[in-house]
Amino acid sequence: MNSKYEKIIYHPIGIFHSAYTPLTGAPRQGMLYPFNKGIIEIFPPYHDALETLHQFERINVLFHFHKVEKWDSKVHPPSSSHKHNFGLFATRSPKRPNPIGMTNVKLEKIEDGKLYVSGIDAFDGTPVLDIKPHLPSVDNIESQQNIKIEKILGHHDEDFINDPTFFL
Repeated sequence: MNSKYEKIIYHPIGIFHSAYTPLTGAPRQGMLYPFNKGIIEIFPPYHDALETLHQFERINVLFHFHKVEKWDSKVHPPSSSHKHNFGLFATRSPKRPNPIGMTNVKLEKIEDGKLYVSGIDAFDGTPVLDIKPHLPSVDNIESQQNIKIEKILGHHDEDFINDPTFFL
């Protein structure tokens, strides 16, 4: 590996507050549960960066899966009825070499550096790495191939991860 890329350091810009823990589980895709509420607390040095964000209804949030301790190159999505494993990068498993998560949430309001959001799928205390507005013109690329394979692989139909050891 090129030494220039051996270590990359990110610092959280905020933290998720939610009702979810490793013991309760969390929705696999928060968008499927639009009434799940939570708060993203943005740390004070980043408050100015929130200017004009309130104009967007949906935002993409990048976060660190802070409870993940290991990863495998082959995984079996919990909801898949297929007997074989898949390459990790063909899934949305949180168990990744760089445990970075992404979620799209509805932004309800912003008050005092706190983003009130719905449709969340992150554990309480999850570090937030970045926030970007959802832009339909570039974020909503319809792909019939992706729609077809999503259904075939079973990536679309599991509600919750209920195993408290899933992230260990």
